[in-house]
Amino acid sequence: MLNFNYLSNLFLWLILIILPNLLKAQPMDYTIQDVTFVSQGDTLAGSIVNPKNPIAAVVIVHGSDPVKREMEFAKQLAAQGIAVLTYDKRGVGESGGIYVGPSVGTNNIDSTNLNLLAHDASTALNTFRTFLNTIKLPMGLIGFSQAGWIIPLTAEMNKNVNFMVIFSGPVISTLEQLRFQFYTNGDEHFWKTHTEADVRDHIKNAPDKYQFVETNPHVQLSNLTIPGLWIFGGKDIQVPVEICMENLDKLTLVGKKYTYRLFPELGHNTSFSESPVPVQEAIQWIKDLSIRKIVK
Repeated sequence: MLNFNYLSNLFLWLILIILPNLLKAQPMDYTIQDVTFVSQGDTLAGSIVNPKNPIAAVVIVHGSDPVKREMEFAKQLAAQGIAVLTYDKRGVGESGGIYVGPSVGTNNIDSTNLNLLAHDASTALNTFRTFLNTIKLPMGLIGFSQAGWIIPLTAEMNKNVNFMVIFSGPVISTLEQLRFQFYTNGDEHFWKTHTEADVRDHIKNAPDKYQFVETNPHVQLSNLTIPGLWIFGGKDIQVPVEICMENLDKLTLVGKKYTYRLFPELGHNTSFSESPVPVQEAIQWIKDLSIRKIVK
């Protein structure tokens, strides 16, 4: 007679060996399809991450760094029922064109470059609409940092944008943001030694190190009628959060459907911080919009 404990242990070991393979064999809750599209004469490459029963769709818009497609973030959204198109920034990864950014010593917030990146995002959204042509979904833009300028530009040029979500994006002009960034100089302890009054005085009076036509998102945000969510970190040293929230408050007073969330202990990297809450808040906000059926 076989010992009962022996059989139990044998069964347990079989489960431990077989279970991982069973899990791998389970179908994913989403599919991934690589795509290319042509924007302003250059071919950009990306991926569509599409859940089985999507409730909304978003195009991910990059920050200023040379970023490839944001696959992990896309999968996180897709797992919550949000279809995603994410692409390699122009001049990065498999995308053509030239990357213009601070890591190669160039000024990447010149209005010409921001408008070029907005065209990229707009073309990506049109490509996504073609892919989803049998499904009518709320379609939006979600992005980080520099996307605070690019997304409003994109939404103004493409009327198929139904909503926008922006993590740590500036609601001030490009020149104002640079004045603040040069002032903080990357000091993670900046807010321990400076006040909000110091910041406002510096942004108002500091000379500009660059001379270019500035982009001010207030222009686009004043014209847009779509809802928007901004997520800020209270210890941000790239974007003056208090001023940005104040500017959003002014826009909501004239009827704009904008809102924001402040996480006092977070810095600029609100979307990929150790806390999952900022992204969870964004996902829930998109889900709430989907329930309200904002598709035009």
